[in-house]
Amino acid sequence: MLKQYIKAAKREVKADLVLKNATYLDVFCGKLRKGDIAIVGEKIVGTGEYAGVEEIDCSSLTVLPGYIDGHVHIESSQLSPEGFASLIVPRGTTTIIADPHEITNVCGIAGCAYIAKSSKNVPLDVKIQLPSCVPATPFETSGAILAGKDIEENIGKDYIFGLGEFMNYPGVVNCDSDVLKKLEAAHSSGKIIDGHAPSLSGYELNAYLCGGISTDHECVTGEEIEEKISKGMYVHIRHGSSTRNLENAKFMTDENYRRFILCTDDRHAADLKQKGHIDDALKNLVKMGVDPIRAVICATLNAAECYNLKFRGGIAPFWLADLVAVSDMKNFEAKYVFKSGKLVAKDGKPLFDTTTRHLPESVLNTVKLKEIGAKDFTLTLKGNRAKAITIEPGGIVTGCEIVEVESRDGDVVLKGTDLLKLAVVERHKMTGNIGKALLKGYGFKGGALGITIAHDSHNIILLGDDNASLAKAANTLKEIGGGMVVVNSKSGETHSLTLDIGGLMSSRDAESLQRDSRTLIDLAHKMGVKRDYEAFMSLAFLSLAVIPKLKLLDTGLFDVEKFGFTDIDA
Repeated sequence: MLKQYIKAAKREVKADLVLKNATYLDVFCGKLRKGDIAIVGEKIVGTGEYAGVEEIDCSSLTVLPGYIDGHVHIESSQLSPEGFASLIVPRGTTTIIADPHEITNVCGIAGCAYIAKSSKNVPLDVKIQLPSCVPATPFETSGAILAGKDIEENIGKDYIFGLGEFMNYPGVVNCDSDVLKKLEAAHSSGKIIDGHAPSLSGYELNAYLCGGISTDHECVTGEEIEEKISKGMYVHIRHGSSTRNLENAKFMTDENYRRFILCTDDRHAADLKQKGHIDDALKNLVKMGVDPIRAVICATLNAAECYNLKFRGGIAPFWLADLVAVSDMKNFEAKYVFKSGKLVAKDGKPLFDTTTRHLPESVLNTVKLKEIGAKDFTLTLKGNRAKAITIEPGGIVTGCEIVEVESRDGDVVLKGTDLLKLAVVERHKMTGNIGKALLKGYGFKGGALGITIAHDSHNIILLGDDNASLAKAANTLKEIGGGMVVVNSKSGETHSLTLDIGGLMSSRDAESLQRDSRTLIDLAHKMGVKRDYEAFMSLAFLSLAVIPKLKLLDTGLFDVEKFGFTDIDA
């Protein structure tokens, strides 16, 4: 194709496609320019004045490089890769750095392979990071284990782009032999390694970075961001459903902004449909006062450079023709989206097949559970003081509060309090494990909520104030093969949504899934879940044992800061 590129670039032959009279963003100089954009095959061949076999008038539009999501778990959308692409590509996202950590925890390497093969059906570049921490900690029960030898065997596969977020930062810092084997395998294969190191600083951060880790998406303070950037890291600004820290953009300066990239991490279908993807992050950043050119550079060139994606993230000769033509750089409403030189979405609608699904048996029928009864949720305390988990809206860091609790007949009394029972039920190996704890301030009353998405081992996580409802929720999730459920103890009604792929994702179309998901979420809020919380997604992070402070595993209450189990009695 080089000869064709060169001839078209010199205007000796017509380009295949020309975006005429565009205002386009020069990410290299940080300027908006005017001109035609000429495309041959999958490449941009020039800007200036061009004629094309096909021409599209972009005189009222601004053309930007296609957006790159720097860190995302497709599974958290609750959609198949095909369904996920149908929502984000029309919004202007053309590349994602995907860590299939969730389905790999359930299905092992087969889960990774499923994401890779399914993604070939859609016009979206899915760069797969081999999950590094399956399970996230050795203290819980997951559906699979990827030890150092498993990483060595799989990191070199063609469909594996890098090594996923390294959440086991204590293992890195303390030179755990199996952890080092994983890092060395990635380096031997020339693969990039993503990071996950909340609050790590000083000499321990130095030690973590000596593992060859490049990024972090868990920064909270300006001091943390500055230190990590000063030590060579790229910092993600995150805009997910439960985890949102766009306010970290206030720490961008003229000197450091080239080290920031955008990501969504975890964003469910309803938010993708109603609010958007990276385009929504850009819109909100501009609303906050961030220079729109700078914001787009974070979503394009910065991410491309971070992940060594050559000739991507800019508009220039020989660069990949991944482009989005938007109404303006305030609302970022996408008129046209081009992937590798082909028009793949128009006016917010996909122009590609969104119905074909790759559904191997290896990712189906994954909820394995013994029959659960009401008595299984009895929570017996030794005294009247207990540790309760607390959470803050918009984040996944939890706290620990000592609360006064009454007991009757060997079970805690929840009536008249703002406490709820929290339970994690093991669903992979039928161990019968049920971890139990108290959660304060969530607001839900009159039954139970349940979901088979529980980061990172994805056991069943339940919340409620009635033992029978908790049992009914667990058994319903087994019956439907995984998903989300709401049980109303007063009406006796049970409402559920099936997630047939690993208990995490649905093979249904995005439109119907997000509609039914929103219905279930609204029902949970009507039953008291505070509007500041994402009813189910916030719940799903309460077993994430690598984010401080207090979390619940199927094996018991876990103190992340001490990195060990703790007694519920205070």
